[in-house]
Amino acid sequence: MSLRARWILIGIVTLCSLYLSVPSFVPEQQRLDSALIPDEAMELGLDLQGGIYWLLRIDTGEAVRQELERIKGSIIELAEEKQLLLARSEVGGEVLTLGGDLPGLRKLVEEEIEIADVSQTDVVIELRLDDNWRREVVDRGVRQAVEVLRKRVDGLGVREPVIAPQGSDRILVQLPGAVDAAGARSLIEKTTFLEFKPVLDAAPSRELLEAKLPGGVPEDQVIVIQESATGKESEALLVPKKATLTGDMLEDARLGFDRRNRPLIEFQWNSEGARIFRDFTGEHIGDRLAAIIDGKVVTAPVIQSKIGRNGQITGDFTRDEAANTAVQLRSGALPIPLVIEEERAIGPALGADSIRQGLQASLLGIALVFVFMGIYYSTAGWFANAALVLNLLIIIALMSLSQATLTLPGIAGMILTIGMSVDANVIIYERIREELRAGRPARTAVQAGYARSFWTIFDTNLTTLFAAVILILFGRGPVQGFGVTLTIGLIASMFTALVVTRALIEWVYGDNPQKLRI
Repeated sequence: MSLRARWILIGIVTLCSLYLSVPSFVPEQQRLDSALIPDEAMELGLDLQGGIYWLLRIDTGEAVRQELERIKGSIIELAEEKQLLLARSEVGGEVLTLGGDLPGLRKLVEEEIEIADVSQTDVVIELRLDDNWRREVVDRGVRQAVEVLRKRVDGLGVREPVIAPQGSDRILVQLPGAVDAAGARSLIEKTTFLEFKPVLDAAPSRELLEAKLPGGVPEDQVIVIQESATGKESEALLVPKKATLTGDMLEDARLGFDRRNRPLIEFQWNSEGARIFRDFTGEHIGDRLAAIIDGKVVTAPVIQSKIGRNGQITGDFTRDEAANTAVQLRSGALPIPLVIEEERAIGPALGADSIRQGLQASLLGIALVFVFMGIYYSTAGWFANAALVLNLLIIIALMSLSQATLTLPGIAGMILTIGMSVDANVIIYERIREELRAGRPARTAVQAGYARSFWTIFDTNLTTLFAAVILILFGRGPVQGFGVTLTIGLIASMFTALVVTRALIEWVYGDNPQKLRI
């Protein structure tokens, strides 16, 4: 590459870096108001700007109970197919108890339910999950909960949250920035399950409805309650246990408003849900349909016409309640309840102190490097210092462009990059010195120094880059932040060491290389 081409490349990189770095030093509102400043900016992590830290634990007992309920349903269906007497089937704690045709049920369980621990008495069969199955149930619950939490937190608009498994049955959640802690906690803890069920009968209260059912509530039906805005019982509804449609078939849910500007939830079914909803509403015009969220009736209107893909849920919502419920419905139901084991609110004052200390450490490290390079390598050392400034500018620009998160370990990665950037120049300069001691002309020594140093620098940075990429792929939070800044710093240092310092040396000493001061 010619000297002219190098300077054109350096100029483009410098201008682009300056332009992309500006948003990281400008307040967010000013960025949004200005058409000249890019929106992308480097984000600060939880340890720098404050926020919320949660350590959640899934309810393993509930996870096991849900799995046993699923097994119970399978056994009931299989027993009906094989015409076996199943007089008793109930889940208590972490045990599924079966009664009836014990020899037949025992054979069915051993053939169809392969990984359960089975014990038998004279009157019942007891099933428990074995250790492997139990571990798989918990792992699956954690994975599903992480995905649901990610969708819900995205709905909050939190930038760069950390949501990751922590151990066998725990989940780490970090929400940096100014977040409504109470609202976020409610959003994360709630299971939120939507069901649509036809109303079979209704009365002003549960007692009155039960009085209308002299034989009691049928086994396949249940009474649900609709509450008024004050939280009092306003109506009791008799509905089937099995839902016509559930939130699993939702494609989208969002906050909306009616003609009187009252908040409501607008929803959209997927193709299967739209077909079922269209057919059902078309066949039940004039009947009531209850929308039930987490066991509570939100609304139970009369079906006026056939409804297809889109619909609305109205109720006594506040704006925030409707918005949060829409987020919960859109992200799906949590498969297992979560328990908050640890909660911390990190204030921005601590972050400001960390930034100040990190900045002081960075400036001290840069100053020491500048002094050493300037004294030890004379003019060429100051060329390396100039390249180091551009290196830091490139790191900030690329982190702003990718909207990466800067954490305290990220600042440590920047400081490490300073040392590695200078290290590349040290390798080059020492190689040039060797060539000069061997009696080579200055121009030849410079060319040989850069040419013979390239593969040494490349190999060194490549192995470190592999380690940094592994930190990004498998690390979480601060570890990942360290990997990001280190990766960007390595790429930038290769450019500044091999292109920028050489361009400066050739520009200053091009006409008279014999005056080279190194």
